[in-house]
Amino acid sequence: MIMEYKRPYYQAVKERIEQPRILIQAITGPRQVGKTTIVRQICDDINISFLYITADNVANASSIWIEQQWETARIKLKNSNDDEFLLIIDEIQKINNWSETIKQLWDIDSFNKIKLKVILLGSSGLMLQQGLNESLAGRFELTKIPHWSFTEMHDCFGISAEQFAWFGGYPGTATFIDDEERWKDYVKNALIESTISKDILMLTRINKPALMRQVFEMGVYYSSQILSYSKMIGQLQDAGNTTTITHYLQVLDTAGLITGILKFYTEKHREKSSSPKWQVKNTAFISALSQENFEEIQLNTVKWGQIIESAIGAHLINKSSEGNYKVFYWRHRNEEVDFVIQKGEKIIGIEVKSGQTKPTKGMASFKLKYNPTKILLVGTTGILWQDFLAINPASLFD
Repeated sequence: MIMEYKRPYYQAVKERIEQPRILIQAITGPRQVGKTTIVRQICDDINISFLYITADNVANASSIWIEQQWETARIKLKNSNDDEFLLIIDEIQKINNWSETIKQLWDIDSFNKIKLKVILLGSSGLMLQQGLNESLAGRFELTKIPHWSFTEMHDCFGISAEQFAWFGGYPGTATFIDDEERWKDYVKNALIESTISKDILMLTRINKPALMRQVFEMGVYYSSQILSYSKMIGQLQDAGNTTTITHYLQVLDTAGLITGILKFYTEKHREKSSSPKWQVKNTAFISALSQENFEEIQLNTVKWGQIIESAIGAHLINKSSEGNYKVFYWRHRNEEVDFVIQKGEKIIGIEVKSGQTKPTKGMASFKLKYNPTKILLVGTTGILWQDFLAINPASLFD
């Protein structure tokens, strides 16, 4: 069913590929969110020959390997009756110096008017850090594929909002949710461990791998909560310093695992000095590392509230890039607003208060100080959290 379901990003990439002469199409995103599936769907739907290759399991893949595959694509184009040909390279970030090689080959084809179209796929934004913005500047268009939303999981698999809040947005795990122990093992081993081992440790210099794993686990545990780096160091073994922790959080963020939401200031230089609000990018991480199961967690008001707020936060974060808005939190002394989203001069304050009937003092103070465009209550007497997960946050600025 996944192959039949087409994510919104499918159409944008397809339209670019169908243009007469295009830039390199780079597609990035976390593991198992459907990047390769989208490309396969496009290949099925357009009338163009293609060559799909992946560096995932190629021993000693190098720039020479890229040149060989590129030349194969050129020969296939030359020997066909077609005017153009599509070369798809998956897991490109696993090849050393890939960007310089791609740049050289692309420039040669451009000069010789060889109509070889190219799609590069890579797990997470780590691919960006390793060449797109440097060697290939001006030669590529980037599509970022985030984790699946509630709407997508519901439309494709019939997942309820409650199931989505707990099991998250991984399409490959949808068939496992009736066997929760199997589901947890899959998420921990095939998703979390593979991302850390293959997408981070193999591609990025990490001096303390065990510490980075602890940062991830603690970030998951404290998701939707504000925790300073200094307090975090006090709970970690062999913690090093705040610079190390900050770096590891940035790496985990780039890999699509967790992020640190910054405090909202009108003075932008103060944002980076704030304590982060820890936020998973997929609530599946919380559930997979939890001792509770789906039925038990809903009976625990406090923990279920954390799950709901984390689901709302992940929804806001995952849609922020395509919606062109930023996500913050706000806090002054004991007053707090759970999420603040900003697009240009427009500011929206969002409270997630399950069971609460009215806005808190924190929202009142925030409104007085910043005069936001809108203030929203996500709860039983505001927008139901289930309904909020079905809203595109960018539409709130309309």
